[in-house]
Amino acid sequence: MPRRFTLTYDYLCPFARNANEAVAEALADGAPYEVLFAPFSLHQNNRPEGEPAVWDDPEGIDGSGVRALVWSLAVRDRHPDHFLAFHVGVFSARHDDGADLNDVEVLAKVAANVGIDPSSIDEAVASGTPMDNLRSEHTWLVEDYAVFGVPTFIAGDEAVFVRLMDRHAAGDVERVLDHVGWTSLNEFKRTRIPR
Repeated sequence: MPRRFTLTYDYLCPFARNANEAVAEALADGAPYEVLFAPFSLHQNNRPEGEPAVWDDPEGIDGSGVRALVWSLAVRDRHPDHFLAFHVGVFSARHDDGADLNDVEVLAKVAANVGIDPSSIDEAVASGTPMDNLRSEHTWLVEDYAVFGVPTFIAGDEAVFVRLMDRHAAGDVERVLDHVGWTSLNEFKRTRIPR
């Protein structure tokens, strides 16, 4: 029986990278997961009250990390077989290369590297559908699960914000999933990081 869960992401966050990369690697190794990778815009979450939402702002796509989220949704929904490679590639562009994720050329290069015609993604983004999907998914995460950051694992009715410290730790995903339903534990935070 597969384990079904949602995992939030924003490419700006290194902890989101650790969790999303670990899940992608677990899936590649045959883990029995059914995962919805759901975008959560940190830029939207941190906008001052009274400012328009990124999806209602004509310049919203230029907000920090928003263009990458919109491109990822176009890939996820139009090229699902290439999504994980694109997803990991965008995290790598940001955190290994220090690339500007608002630069279409950066995203186009990641798409091309994983076998996607970048012009098809650019056309999808221009249609407005991926931005509409960002609005609806971000809003759903906030309203239904009180999500405030990334990465958040959601299983059933429970949502847990988690910071995995290590990369390539697919085994840690099982530990997280085993504890998502442990509702008597609200917070478990180290006072020091043993490094």
